[in-house]
Amino acid sequence: MASAQSARLDKKKLLADPIMVTTIVLLIAFLTLFILYPLAILLVDSVVGDGGFSFSVFKRVFKIPTFTTAITNTLKVGFVVGIFATAVGLLFAYVEIYVRINKFAGGLFKVVSMLPVVSPPFVLSLSVIMLFGKSGLITRYLFKIYDNSVYGFWGIVVVQSLTFFPVCYMMFRGLLKNIDPSLEEAARDMGASRMKVFTSVTLPLLLPGIGNAFLVTFIESIADFANPMIIGGSYDTLATTIYLQITGAYDKAGASAMAVVLLCITLAMFAVQKYVLEKKSTATLTGKASRARMLIEDKSVRIPLTTICSLGALFVILMYICVPIGALFPTWGYKFFPFTLKWFNQVFTKYKGFKAFKDSFVLSFISAPITALLSMIISYLVVKRKFKAKGFIEAVSMLAMAVPGTVLGVGYIRGFSGGIFRTGFMQGIYGTGAILVIVFIIRSLPTGTRSGIAALRQIDKSIEESAYDMGADSFKVFTTVTLPLIKDSFLSGLVTAFVRSITAISAIILLVTPSYLLITVQINEFAEKGAYGLACAFASILILITYGAVLIMNTVIKHFGTSRAIKEVD
Repeated sequence: MASAQSARLDKKKLLADPIMVTTIVLLIAFLTLFILYPLAILLVDSVVGDGGFSFSVFKRVFKIPTFTTAITNTLKVGFVVGIFATAVGLLFAYVEIYVRINKFAGGLFKVVSMLPVVSPPFVLSLSVIMLFGKSGLITRYLFKIYDNSVYGFWGIVVVQSLTFFPVCYMMFRGLLKNIDPSLEEAARDMGASRMKVFTSVTLPLLLPGIGNAFLVTFIESIADFANPMIIGGSYDTLATTIYLQITGAYDKAGASAMAVVLLCITLAMFAVQKYVLEKKSTATLTGKASRARMLIEDKSVRIPLTTICSLGALFVILMYICVPIGALFPTWGYKFFPFTLKWFNQVFTKYKGFKAFKDSFVLSFISAPITALLSMIISYLVVKRKFKAKGFIEAVSMLAMAVPGTVLGVGYIRGFSGGIFRTGFMQGIYGTGAILVIVFIIRSLPTGTRSGIAALRQIDKSIEESAYDMGADSFKVFTTVTLPLIKDSFLSGLVTAFVRSITAISAIILLVTPSYLLITVQINEFAEKGAYGLACAFASILILITYGAVLIMNTVIKHFGTSRAIKEVD
């Protein structure tokens, strides 16, 4: 009875607030139109032909040898990368949390954790080719090896493992911090060795988190387009096969069926990660540690682990540094000295670099605040409001996280090239900057929403209720009470959206037209042609832009963020 009365009261409050009702309706329409509709069109295209409902398209594409091979290759790469990235990430996190390390090693870990955030997704592929390829600086000129090849399965595995292990490292870092040290110290007091404590106490507590990290990495790996495209060679994956099917074979129906197969794999993995392993992780690691952990100072443990991780971190940093250095060499593989700025000069004089950077910056700059605001609105509705469509909004906004960029790109082509349901309505956005901005928003929305939900759950509802009691409407409460309290999350989401947008490639490479030049597309194009000097020059400038955006964000939060305001009050 009480719950029914509470539900009726919530419904009455909601209907009495036209701004809130309008916001919910518009949000549902936006999510349905730009997330669910393109995916539904993919499914319809793959099962409906001229003769009606049929699986003929699926039967046809499964007879294509490269497609069936691509499925096997994709799963194989995802499985191996998931194991490697999870293991390396766990090692780094364990050393940071359990071992007494020096400031130098700690600084290296912080750099490694941030580099994938501010770098384009294919920087490591360029570095591996330039260092270990047939004309590689290390293989050809240092060790005189001329018959090696970095392309193929192992090239993709190495690059993706180095790219994704920082994600696992950050996940394990949080999990290990929350383990109560008294559990492990009790085992030590009973005579167990450090290895026994790790295998019998620490590892069992981490098992759900390990599964979670593995699945997250697996999903990222099989959805990755840029790295397999550059360093995969003849080793086909689903993402690259879909791209070639639509750009090379001009088979849109076949590409739709392939995209549905990839989508089904990622959705299945995402469902397991989201609704099974995340809940188990939360139940296993409860709250914060009761006291500070006694760090390992035994030299026989500390020195080897610190050395291994420090060397690994230095190697990863070297890989990233290789890109700006590569842009200074006259001709990679033949002439390394003297250094030259000719590639940077050609970027702006011969290859329309100003237009590429302007288009990328403007589109990302437009999408970032929209994404950040939408994320905070969705977070607010999910955490602070009760209405029937709340679950739908949360699920669909998070769905974009499980959709590979290539799949989304094909969905937008099939869904909007002829207008909605082939009626011509909204066909005008296809091929314009508007559809690129929309894709940027959709791709970054889940990250900002998760951050906003976490921040809002820490705010007591009585603060907002006081504003409502004083006569403020929902818009006034959100802009003057809620948003200022979560402005750190808003600013963080703003910059994250900007960085993700300006470094995106998998979805927009299928949608970009000659009217727009985007940096990532240019880098991919020159890397495929073997013009590594130009690719490195574009990538170097892009890294500077993204790193600058992160530094500005950190400075703004430091001087104007919520944390500073709280400190001043204290």
